[in-house]
Amino acid sequence: MRHARARNWLPGLLLVAPSIILVAIFVYGLIGWNFKVALSDEHHSYDPGKFVGTENFSKIWDIQVWSSSVKNGLVFTAVFVGGALVLGFFLAFLMDKAIKGEGSFRAVYLFPMAVSFVATGVVWKWLMASPHDKNASGLNRLFIDLGLGSLQNDWYNSTTWTNMASLALPAIWQMSGYIMALFLAGFRGVPDDLREAARVDGANEWKVYRYVVLPALRPVLLTAIIILGHISLKIFDLVYSINGKSVNTEVPAIFMWQRVYDRGDAANGATAGAYILLAVAVFVIPYLIWFVRSEKKR
Repeated sequence: MRHARARNWLPGLLLVAPSIILVAIFVYGLIGWNFKVALSDEHHSYDPGKFVGTENFSKIWDIQVWSSSVKNGLVFTAVFVGGALVLGFFLAFLMDKAIKGEGSFRAVYLFPMAVSFVATGVVWKWLMASPHDKNASGLNRLFIDLGLGSLQNDWYNSTTWTNMASLALPAIWQMSGYIMALFLAGFRGVPDDLREAARVDGANEWKVYRYVVLPALRPVLLTAIIILGHISLKIFDLVYSINGKSVNTEVPAIFMWQRVYDRGDAANGATAGAYILLAVAVFVIPYLIWFVRSEKKR
């Protein structure tokens, strides 16, 4: 009996073994190596890298650039996640109303997702160019042509929190279509019988959505938050392609890049990478636990 069971799972194990080995080496192995460097004093290429425990994890907060990059990352995350959720939900709500040309609208809204963040950054870098008045281009030129010159902005060159909010705009534009698809699937997953039963009981359209449709969208909302949250916490390519290594828009991933490749400070770079990984884990691990528990209940 045991030999029969072994024969059943052995071919499948052999089939996935190469993938398991590659993931073990290039994902978990490199994560382990990153933490090993983060726990060392390898701040220069000639350092032997002695074990110093969690010293780097506390001292990195004394670096002003790191603190500002974390603040920038949090602002970006808040604006990006909130904006993409609101816009994606609104678009899905319109699609749920079975508007004419729904298929064409879905394709238009989903198209930005097929574009890389680098390509998006190159285009939006021109759209959010900072020159005003006669030298204006992109959105600032559009505001002038529409007689709304007072809305001209320095966008990502600002020294306030608006620089990161501006950088979140192209990310919202790119991901809102995907969030729309998630919410639309959730809308369409609510049986029409439940909606009709609520209407028969005297509920107006607002109450149908408030008490029947929206509660069914909680799993979709959680999934959308997890996806957007982990994207924003490790964002690099979009910010870098728009504004390079500017301190005004530096995020943790760019800080990590600069410390490792520009300054040769592997320990602090690995520490930044460890913090990014832990931040993503805060989003992902609770979701995985919830998903496993919900599957067991079925």
